Amino acid sequence: MRLLVVEDEKRLAESLRAGLEAEGYAVDLAHTGPDGLWMAGEHRYAAIVLDILLPGLNGYRVCAELRAQGNDTPILMLTAKDGEHDEADALDTGADDFLSKPFSYVVFLARLRALIRRGGSARGSVLRAGELALDLGRRECRRAGELVSLSSKEFSVLAHLVERSGEVVAKADMLTDLWDFAADPDPNLVEVYISSLRRKLGRDAIRTVRGAGYLVPRA
Repeated sequence: MRLLVVEDEKRLAESLRAGLEAEGYAVDLAHTGPDGLWMAGEHRYAAIVLDILLPGLNGYRVCAELRAQGNDTPILMLTAKDGEHDEADALDTGADDFLSKPFSYVVFLARLRALIRRGGSARGSVLRAGELALDLGRRECRRAGELVSLSSKEFSVLAHLVERSGEVVAKADMLTDLWDFAADPDPNLVEVYISSLRRKLGRDAIRTVRGAGYLVPRA
């Protein structure tokens, strides 16, 4: 899953990215309101972490503009301010949740997972394809009811495929959606994770469509 963090404090932004990537997410950063607004419109994200005090365009305006455009991506607002009026303003402009700085990273992560679980779409918190069931909130994978232990990135790769079960997903699309744009990831990374998932789930869980990509059967 890909997340967007719009935060002008670069040390905090990098810290959040490092922590979220350790959880298996791909993370894009923007440091100004206009950049965040543009990126949110150009790419599909599972959720957006949006600071309020941003140069160029504050978080309230970014959020309001995204909602006016029909963008329903879940938004968690961050601010150094506090008080019930700030929280009310954030929610009134269309944010889904609000967290004041400084905050506990454990709480931040839990709130973010809750937003992703509720989602801006109707897909629900559990993805299913055949014998596979992925609980997005708990980040648990089961096959035929049996719990399968996956790393954070393995879970993200599998969730990306299961979400599009029945479709062929190109390797290039997986790199774009699951790895940092700036990292210039090795295309072989996809094959490494697919091989690891097949060892844990069985080779029939993920099919290779030669020259096109990978497919998780719906049934």
